Amino acid sequence: MSTPGPQATRSPAVPTPGFADLLVTMSAIADQAGRDDLVRRLDGATTRVTDQRLRIVVVGQLKQGKSQFVNSLLNAPVCAVGDDETTAVPTLVQYAEQPAARLVLGGAGGLRDSGDASADTVDVSLDAITTITPTTPLAGGREVQRLEVDLPSPLLRDGLVLVDTPGVGGHGHPYAAATLGMIPAADAVFVVSDASQEYTEPEMSFIRQVTGLCPTVAGLVTKTDLYPHWRAIVEADRGHLAAEGLDIPLLPISSVLRAHALRLSDESLNAEAGFTELYEFLRDRVVADARSAARAAAASELRSVSEHLALKLGSELTALKDPETAATAVDGLSRAKLAAEEMRRNSAHWQQTLADGITDLAADIDHDLRDRLRAVTREAERAIDAGDPGKDWDRLGEWLAEQVAAVVGDNFVWAHERALWLAEQVAEHFAAAGHAHLPVLDSVDTDGLFDAVTELSDLESGRTSIVQKALVGMRGSYGGVLMFGLISTMVGMALINPVSVGAGLLLGSKAYRDDREHRILERRQKAKIAVRAFTDDVSFQVGKESRDRLRMVQRQLRDHFTEVADQAARSVAESLRAAQSAASLESGDRTRRTAELENQLHTVAALRRAVDQLQPPPPELSVDTPPADKPAGLA
Repeated sequence: MSTPGPQATRSPAVPTPGFADLLVTMSAIADQAGRDDLVRRLDGATTRVTDQRLRIVVVGQLKQGKSQFVNSLLNAPVCAVGDDETTAVPTLVQYAEQPAARLVLGGAGGLRDSGDASADTVDVSLDAITTITPTTPLAGGREVQRLEVDLPSPLLRDGLVLVDTPGVGGHGHPYAAATLGMIPAADAVFVVSDASQEYTEPEMSFIRQVTGLCPTVAGLVTKTDLYPHWRAIVEADRGHLAAEGLDIPLLPISSVLRAHALRLSDESLNAEAGFTELYEFLRDRVVADARSAARAAAASELRSVSEHLALKLGSELTALKDPETAATAVDGLSRAKLAAEEMRRNSAHWQQTLADGITDLAADIDHDLRDRLRAVTREAERAIDAGDPGKDWDRLGEWLAEQVAAVVGDNFVWAHERALWLAEQVAEHFAAAGHAHLPVLDSVDTDGLFDAVTELSDLESGRTSIVQKALVGMRGSYGGVLMFGLISTMVGMALINPVSVGAGLLLGSKAYRDDREHRILERRQKAKIAVRAFTDDVSFQVGKESRDRLRMVQRQLRDHFTEVADQAARSVAESLRAAQSAASLESGDRTRRTAELENQLHTVAALRRAVDQLQPPPPELSVDTPPADKPAGLA
């Protein structure tokens, strides 16, 4: 069966042939120079450049049509669809010649490690992929990281990788933080919302968080076949995005019409379903951004490696061409070697910047989280004091879950932005030596993080039966009847008379009202205690997650810049040795070696010029302005 429109995505090829060739040539020169460390670095850059995968993460609240969209896009039932919450674990769909499925269990890496052979996996039958839950017996009691599905789909052959995520709008939002953890590693994010209503405040808050973590975001307005007023909804959503200053495209689609288009091979129906415009977004935005990022990363690596090679080759060539100045060159290289060794051994400055930055960042993130949760707690307590929490407890619990999810998401986004800023600050220590390239911070390796917190405890509804109301009234009226009945007997009236009965009714009514007020006050106290316990549990759990995540960032930055310092020291040391050994060469060897070095330097210079032509150098790093104190959100 032909698939209408997939040819529109037939060129999501991230690799850039020019850069791939440059990387291979530069790697060969580094290998000839004996720089195996630079060869490994270039091999890693080549792998990233030639990686054709485009990782598209599909997110949204519950029951918005995410899974049905993935199924209709691929024309395969890979995700569970239903009226209730269906997608319980992240589902990653990628290309393979033979269909297969597997569970990735706890201990595996993040989104970018989907092909890691060392990951602990369990094979799953294709018939059972729509029934996988976090507590599936196939996991043997271990944590389920994700479900991976391999399909021989023509749409996936070009490298498209789809990730269907659990809804972030369920009670307690158990998946919101884990979903945000996948977004920094994505090439693009589709935020799904159906056409039944315009964007709600929780959805707008989530969109703000997503755009802070991934630059390529699109909104999908689904189920346009069910709601005739979907055009008005789309315009209202555009108004909400414009009011928030969010410039992301909105793509109205219908998964049902897409399924009909696939069955009938009808291109016009496929366009009416909105998937033609979707393909254009993939081609013009996702592919373009991915190619641009790949080019920039490859260019940075090539420039840095060319400087390392030029230092070694140029020093040796200078010593060979002019032996009289070799001693001067050796003296200069000796001083440079001492400086490089000192930078490697006594890396106190950038290490101190990193340590202080992580400490300050951890304190700021923790304070930000506590401050936001305290604001939510105070607002919840005001709502509790304004009414009867027993009647409104379910609605209050949903509101509290939404606010806490927004707090955790904003806190995560701000931490990510501050971590990137800290990396730039540390890189400034290497800028003078021309080694200020930044690492790729992989904040999605969150094994054991984002554990679900305890849900808000239950509260009695406060409803009383007619029997209970009668008993309370009788207890209060008994004293009034007796007291006024005895007084009335002094004037010759019976114990039970209209006066004593009326007094009993008044006192019984007052006793009932007092008992009701007492019960409401008691429920308010219990409700406040429950809210504080819930937010304290969130603060404890999310605070640990933040500290663990920052420790991962610290290790990544430490390892990266340690390697940078080691490479700089090695380059100077090998340049010194090459210059020293050049003086001892015989005349014939000197001529041959000079020709080799000139040829290699010419090649390195040509490669560098080619890199600058393909990708102009970026502006110098500027770390004068840190990220805002707090991201947009509840604050």
